[in-house]
Amino acid sequence: MPSKEFRMSFVRCLIALVALTFSAPALAQPYPSKPVRIIVPFAAAGPVDVVARLVGQKLSEKLGQQFLIDNQVGAGGNTGMGNAARAAADGYTILFVSSSYVVNPSLYAKPTYDPDKDFIPLTMLGDIANTVVVHPSVPAKSLQELVAVMKANPGKYNNYATAGVGTTPHLSGELFKLTTGVDMAHVPFPGAGPAMQSTVAGHTPIMFTTLAPAVPQIKAGNLCALAVLAAARSPVLPDVPTMAEAGFKDQEANTFVAALLPSGTPKPIVDLLYQEMIAALKSPDVRDRFGAIGVDAVGNSSADFAAQIKAEIVKWRKVIEAAKINRI
Repeated sequence: MPSKEFRMSFVRCLIALVALTFSAPALAQPYPSKPVRIIVPFAAAGPVDVVARLVGQKLSEKLGQQFLIDNQVGAGGNTGMGNAARAAADGYTILFVSSSYVVNPSLYAKPTYDPDKDFIPLTMLGDIANTVVVHPSVPAKSLQELVAVMKANPGKYNNYATAGVGTTPHLSGELFKLTTGVDMAHVPFPGAGPAMQSTVAGHTPIMFTTLAPAVPQIKAGNLCALAVLAAARSPVLPDVPTMAEAGFKDQEANTFVAALLPSGTPKPIVDLLYQEMIAALKSPDVRDRFGAIGVDAVGNSSADFAAQIKAEIVKWRKVIEAAKINRI
């Protein structure tokens, strides 16, 4: 008769075999086997949100699971980005960001994430020119006129709205303030959507913003575009001059929209999501929608995007220091 030790060893092996048998199907489940969360650290209707919804819909259609938008607003994007940094690295959390991702490490004394360690850069999905718009009640049809109006009416037309502290529109506004010497007051909002609503309503007469949320309002006559902060005019707004054409040089500033994954996400998942995002960017309907709101599709490699992140962190740190913007 087998010894007690042999019987116990046999039972343990049998239990392990049964556990392995029942867990094998779960381990073999293809990705994605459940809904995927896309964290957008800004309010709905802003450029990051718009791009995330367009790309997320394509991912849902192709991969057979819902890619659900989770708008986590707060602290100039830090809330959502910090939560994404602490999310499980299993492919079920994707982070969509704007240029705030490369600005916040220099702007905040205690950022909620480390861009060098916490994320895998997937790709820069789109690049969007910034623009300066005013409410139709502002008696200015050019930037030169706007400066004159602000100087002649101290405090009346000097408030400008943006999607939040540390966004490239905010830094653009501060750079314009330095250039003109006008005492402009920054009014930050938790995203481009709320900021746009305030400007359309006339509560904040000026707005520095990306083209994406502004184009529909400009074409509807709810806002007047005075300039685009780009080296060339936008095909979406061909009649709107560049900052240089308007008389203000070295004011160019774009905002990117990009996708990242928590560090440690398995490479097969990283590769799959990258491939599907690039495919989404090549889709005619996505390109048409991007073009209609002033977004230039990019889709660079992960390595190129990682190098861009490092370069842009240095670039915007210099602007923050030159503008003497206090760390938060």
